[in-house]
Amino acid sequence: MFTSFEPKNTLLLGPGPSPVSESVLASLSKPTIGHLDSSFFVMMDEIKMMLRLLFSTTNDITFPVSGPGSAGMDTCVVNLVEPGDEVIVCINGAFGQRIAESVAKVGGIVTEVHSEWGAPTQPEQLEQALLKTPNCKIVSFVHAETSTGVRNDAKTLCEIAHRFGALTLVDAVTSLGGIPVCVDEWGIDAVFSGSQKCLSCPPGLSPVSFSQRAVNKANSRTSPIPSWFMDVTKVASYWTGQARAYHHTAPVNALYGLHQSLVDYHSEGKELAFTRHAAVSTERKRVINTAF
Repeated sequence: MFTSFEPKNTLLLGPGPSPVSESVLASLSKPTIGHLDSSFFVMMDEIKMMLRLLFSTTNDITFPVSGPGSAGMDTCVVNLVEPGDEVIVCINGAFGQRIAESVAKVGGIVTEVHSEWGAPTQPEQLEQALLKTPNCKIVSFVHAETSTGVRNDAKTLCEIAHRFGALTLVDAVTSLGGIPVCVDEWGIDAVFSGSQKCLSCPPGLSPVSFSQRAVNKANSRTSPIPSWFMDVTKVASYWTGQARAYHHTAPVNALYGLHQSLVDYHSEGKELAFTRHAAVSTERKRVINTAF
């Protein structure tokens, strides 16, 4: 006879998932409603507004992909990369390598710029790679590399990419909510994150945001977007505008959780959240240094 699963009350200290607050857990158990219910649309709009504040952007195409951070990565890649596009991927950990693999799978021509794991990508490395790749369409990198904890200088790397006429595609899975992510100020064209890290929400949703430059590239493709589910030109009609068009059955209760997580986050305030994450990081380093 099967019985209900009862997980242990475990303190999660890995890079993710992180502990989920009682308010978020409670929101997950609220009654499920239809994903085309008018009240659900109101909540969706609030999620979009709160994500824009979190990403520091005015991008209209800002919403959570139904899937984990890797689904957000693939969403950015399949919409922006066409077969034959030259793409530079800066790699200093496992997840930079994953972006390179995703780009290659859709026919992009990848130039890998490697740095030692645990060391940030140096601006001159990217500049040299762009000088050798004059037709580069996109530069991609991980803002905070989950596998090592190293932070790349997103502002500088984006400035260099734009100087050479390339779009930018950024992994902010670990950084969003824990440190500043300034999409508009830094010129990030496509960015993806995950619900299970600094937002203290269960895994399964991937916030993304696309600049108008990125939207223009997706709309001007000469080849079809190689995914129905991740085609932003289709799913955007469910998340934006007055006349909502059905795209897929959204994970209703998971979105309740993300909404509550964002409410809690903005109630605390960005600066206090950044300070809290910095304090925990400092204490973790102290404990590790003491132990070893």
